[in-house]
Amino acid sequence: MTDTQNQQVTPQNTPDPKSSEGVPDVAALQADVEKWKALSRQNEKNWNDARSELAEIQKASMTDAEKAIEQARTEARNAALSEVGTRLVDAELRVQAATAGVTLPSSEYLNLSRFVGADGSPDTEQIKAFVSGLPQPNKAPEFAQGIGLGRQSDPGSQAGQIGRDELSRMSPQEITAARKAGKLDALMRGDL
Repeated sequence: MTDTQNQQVTPQNTPDPKSSEGVPDVAALQADVEKWKALSRQNEKNWNDARSELAEIQKASMTDAEKAIEQARTEARNAALSEVGTRLVDAELRVQAATAGVTLPSSEYLNLSRFVGADGSPDTEQIKAFVSGLPQPNKAPEFAQGIGLGRQSDPGSQAGQIGRDELSRMSPQEITAARKAGKLDALMRGDL
């Protein structure tokens, strides 16, 4: 490590964050924050440089046999991931389709390896693009509505309808008149 990497910040180098009244000065505090952010970025850069330098040294000091073993490991990892990758792609496609509310074609008609990235993992951007291109489901009812089948009215709109108790107290002539007037419709449908 170099001397610049080991430098320590001394208290006399830092600005006084307090003004004469003992209240912190906003500009001084902001400058202090910026200074520490810069030091943090520099330390992170130094760490990354040292780590990459160490990896290069280790790679350069490998024997031919070690290089062949490392290459075989990488190829085996990629092969295993690509084998499992299609299953991961299928699962990701299903998740994206369910989220978007679309129906996927059968997986036997899809080339799932097209959605596998170079490292064997699913390419989510390509999957999202595919799913967004699928046709959206029709929001309209599948069958014709208002043709007189099934319940046609709102159960809450029973104003003017005659109930069972009132029907039991009516004469046959009153029942016939109420039926012609449509006051027994809800009762006949079974809504009451």
